[in-house]
Amino acid sequence: MLRSFAHPAPLLDGASILVTGGTGSFGQKLVATLLARHKPKRIIVFSRDEQKHYDMAQTFRATDHPNLRFFIGDVRDKDRLEMAMREIDFVVHAAALKHVPAAEYNPFECIRTNVHGAENVVGAALRCGVKRVVALSTDKAVNPVNLYGASKLAADKIFVAANNLAGSLPTRFSVVRYGNVVGSRGSVVPLYRKLIAEGVKSLPVTDARMTRFWVTLQQGVDFVLASLAMMHGGEIFVPKLPSMKIVDLAKLMAPSLEQEVIGIRPGEKLHEALLTEDDARTTFALKDRFVVEPQFAFWNRERYQDAGIESLPEGFRYTSDANAEWLDEATFQKVLTEL
Repeated sequence: MLRSFAHPAPLLDGASILVTGGTGSFGQKLVATLLARHKPKRIIVFSRDEQKHYDMAQTFRATDHPNLRFFIGDVRDKDRLEMAMREIDFVVHAAALKHVPAAEYNPFECIRTNVHGAENVVGAALRCGVKRVVALSTDKAVNPVNLYGASKLAADKIFVAANNLAGSLPTRFSVVRYGNVVGSRGSVVPLYRKLIAEGVKSLPVTDARMTRFWVTLQQGVDFVLASLAMMHGGEIFVPKLPSMKIVDLAKLMAPSLEQEVIGIRPGEKLHEALLTEDDARTTFALKDRFVVEPQFAFWNRERYQDAGIESLPEGFRYTSDANAEWLDEATFQKVLTEL
């Protein structure tokens, strides 16, 4: 089953929105969604990749979308960030170095973008009076075993703690954490498609036991916007998602091909977690998501009471291998046709 994450439009109508990492897979889908479903006053695409800016500008032509702006900039540059955030209402922070092997080999670059960049986003948002900031995290930030995951865990802590730094300022910060995005650049689905098109005789599989949470790009965008609409500050939002084994995914994409087990890469997990037992002690469930509560003296979960809070049992954990919901063949094939 693919769950939909609805979000109210009025919050975004007439608003100015900035998207860091806006030329990436998520950023482009977010911009397309905002333009198609909402009426924002202004959308600023913030990214350091000049070529991606150019390519995206060809897709979203200025004559058709006069409210769209392209800012070349890096989240490492706090002055440029602050300039871009002037008169901005909402920020979606999607900029990050995300490839696990690249982060292991280039640790300082990963830290500068993912950790120092998060600090710069917080500082710029506070100085510019941004209303709400939602930052994208990852399942790899939960009990991290690689530098990418550790850097995103640090970033999560920075964004949650930023609500204390805000003091009497109106700016609020929250985090969205979800699993593997089907079809995003660098993920296994486009890799398999490429290999199949090249006529390979087998598909590489890291481990026959490996499982992952799966979310579509549109689901991810909708979940972020829904979380932006409901956030009060300090929450970590986790969607309820289906799991699938990597071997089953490979079999569905290429039933006639053999599978070659190549072993788990350095820094890679056998199964992913979105909530640990320790997280669960300060987490409640809603119909379509979990909400990890901030440990603030002023926090009150009663503000979510109307949404139907469900407490989690002792020892609860949300992992891809122990998930109650699994992605079936029909749903997965439907997802593939929409990529």
